[in-house]
Amino acid sequence: MYPDVQGLKPEKRYKITRVGVKNVVKPIFVRRDDQTITLVTTIDIFVDLPPSKKGSDMSRNIEVISEIVEESIAKPCTGIENLASRMVKKVKEKHEYSTYAEVNLQAEYFLERHTPLGRKTIERYRLIGRATMDDEGIKKMIGVEVVGMTACPCAMETVRAILKEKYGENIPQNIPVPTHNQRNIATVMLEVPEGYEIEANDLIDIIEGSMSSPTYEILKRRDEGEVVIKAHENPRFVEDVVREILHRILKRYRELPDETMIIVRSESEESIHKHNAFAERITTLGELRE
Repeated sequence: MYPDVQGLKPEKRYKITRVGVKNVVKPIFVRRDDQTITLVTTIDIFVDLPPSKKGSDMSRNIEVISEIVEESIAKPCTGIENLASRMVKKVKEKHEYSTYAEVNLQAEYFLERHTPLGRKTIERYRLIGRATMDDEGIKKMIGVEVVGMTACPCAMETVRAILKEKYGENIPQNIPVPTHNQRNIATVMLEVPEGYEIEANDLIDIIEGSMSSPTYEILKRRDEGEVVIKAHENPRFVEDVVREILHRILKRYRELPDETMIIVRSESEESIHKHNAFAERITTLGELRE
């Protein structure tokens, strides 16, 4: 019999909010339409720790991950948020002393896209699944992270004014003029209420439609020009991106209940500054509908 050091009473008796393992990388299997895809997934699992226990039984977290991954081979899950939900329930059961459990999953994800001129390309996105469990039950969220671009509307109008000073009123108001661009990284996390399903591809479409323009791995000259023109025809601040995403989500998910939580973030890597611009809204659909 080996000593249970984790079960000893600590000298300093304070509760720990989250303790667990991070960056566990495993393949998981997801059923998409009529095919099974493999996602290389990074997994974080946490529970809370009472003040009476010195350490958490972290090997139990790894056991849960291994068990669920094995199950997904025989029976692929329908989404990483559902896999997170199964994990969080099992890890809470294994840590009988815990009152809270949390699982976060992230996976690289690829979709076929077409450039403005119709060239086929495979683009990379990030899927996010999250589940938490406490005495009130399980809450799960699905999310995506999308990289696109924004064109600054403030600099655009300043440039337009400068050009008018130099060249008079011959600059058409409806023609976009030069401005600085940013690589924009936008994230949406949407709660999935019991009995509902949310498609990650829809969230990706919503985000890409909310930026100045999507970006692409492969662009020939004319395609490149079309992307630049599109971005300049849709100049947006990070705040604009967040608001547009919120608006599109409200229109797309009319059936979701008011208490559904939503997190929207937009971060632009500035081209003429050394800092980034950031905007976020954490709310419920009910608050937005008001």
